[in-house]
This record gives sequence, C-alpha cells and structure tokens, in this order.
Amino acid sequence: MRPRCNVLAPNTLFLENKMYSGSGARPEACRFSGMIPFRRILFPTDYSPACESILPWVKEMTGRLSCELSLVHAWDEKAAHSTFTDVEELRVFENHRLRAWASKVLPLQHVECCAASGEPGNVITRTIVQQGSDLVMLPTHGWGPLRRLLLGSVTAKVLHDSSAAVWTASPTAVRKAIPYKSIVCALDETGEAEVVLRAAAWLAEEYDASLAIVHVVALPPASMEFDYAVYERELVAAENARMREMKGKLGIDAPHRVAGGMIASTVRDEALRHNADLIVTGRGLAQEGLARIWSSLYEIVRESPCAVLSI
Repeated sequence: MRPRCNVLAPNTLFLENKMYSGSGARPEACRFSGMIPFRRILFPTDYSPACESILPWVKEMTGRLSCELSLVHAWDEKAAHSTFTDVEELRVFENHRLRAWASKVLPLQHVECCAASGEPGNVITRTIVQQGSDLVMLPTHGWGPLRRLLLGSVTAKVLHDSSAAVWTASPTAVRKAIPYKSIVCALDETGEAEVVLRAAAWLAEEYDASLAIVHVVALPPASMEFDYAVYERELVAAENARMREMKGKLGIDAPHRVAGGMIASTVRDEALRHNADLIVTGRGLAQEGLARIWSSLYEIVRESPCAVLSI
C-alpha cells in the first residue's frame, strides 16, 4: 500500500550547507532544517567501475527530482608530478579529463565539472559547501575481494563530515531495478526521526513506491537475576505508541515494526523482507554515543542489500 502523506511545502528537507570537519557532533548549522526536495546533486568520481555502476541511479534521480548535477574529481598533485612538472598544466589536464568523461557517460545532460587537488574526502566536503549541494551520490567502496567487509574511507569520511544527505550503494545493491518500488525507513529515538520519516514518505510519493518503517529498540544484556521479557514488552509497546502518534501527526499511512536487537542486522532483515530498493535513515542529531543510528550507520550501509540514503 502506498503511504498517505501530507503535501510538504517546496524545499522542505534541506540541510544548511556548511562544512563540518573534525570529530564530535556536527554543529547546529549543519543539521536538518526539515526541508525537501533536493535541488543539486553532487556525484564524485574517480573514473572507476564502482562509480560507473551507480550512474543509472544518478541519472534517474537527477531527472526524476529535476535536480542540477555536478561532478567532482580529486587528483593527487604529488603523484601526478611524475608526468607533469607544471601545476597549472596538470590542473588544465584534469579539468579536461573530467569534462571528457562527463560527455561520454552523460552525453545528453548538462553538468558542472570541478576537478581539484587534495584528499578526496576533503575535496568533496569543500565542494558541497561551495556549490550548495544537498545530496551526494557515491558507491560504498571499490570492487576488491573484501568489499563486503569494508566501507570505503572516502565514503566513511563523507558520511561523517558532510552536511548534505548521502546516497550510497554497493556494486551488488545497484543491480536492483530502477526506479524505487519499495522503501524502508529506519528510525531512531532522537528528534530527527520525524524529519527522516517525512523524507522517506516524500520519496515514496514521488516514486509511487511502498513504504515500511522499522525502529530498533536497545535492550540490556540478558541476566539470570532479572527477567527482561516484561521490560522488553513494555518498551516495545511504548515505542509502538510513539510510532503511531508520529504517523498520525504527519498523516502517513504505512506499516511499522518495532523490534529489539542489533540495529544493522534488523534493518537489513526488514529491507530483505520488503524487497526494498532503498533504505532511508538518519545520521543522528549528535554523531556521538547518544545517537545509536549514527553509531550503527557504517554497519547499516555495509550490510544493506540495497542503496542507503542517510540524511
């Protein structure tokens, strides 16, 4: 069943695009102001097969959501000195290379191209701020034999530092059919849950996709001295009531499930159960210990059977 949701005002899911670097919680200016839809997509590329594998999704979302599209490529100035002795010559070469690649893989689409020297994660987060990007799309990692066990360092840095929403998928996940037909929204207990649910409902409406909601509650370790069965039932009942209240407030008609257990594995199981094409989740109001979704986000992305949109 397609969700019933309120019609949101234009531009009602955007982040204020201010760059965050370093550890700890993102500053208040980098958190959601509760606005949707996306206006500008940033697609970082290293010309690898992994990047090319998500091109169909980049094209589809750019067209479906009527977004502007920008490409960014980070090049290593020191490594390139073996071929080029002049930095300006190298800069011109890298910009020409990026524009040529864009013309090849996106021949009928207008894109802005930006090639810059530096560490890829830093170049991407800087470009997000400079161009006002509100959605970044990139693969989770490369195509190596350990790809399921690892989250790429660039993707991990962008997930942590970026003020924009981040869409990411593994090479296996992107083989799913386009467009989205089933969306799972994974919520935590923080104040951002309502914003995340609004985003998921809006995307489900845009794609005429089904929507299911999952919330994983934290349970204490089992103990011989205490029967946690009653505690678990009460906790799940309380969270079920909160989910119903939130859906009623937002006018969203979608099934939800509250379960105890490990966040990443439970979200994965729910995505498999619904044959999901996309998981929408948050990154935590504070990207530290208080936000359980944030602490499990890497695992959610790594274990997901489909693309993940973290906002």
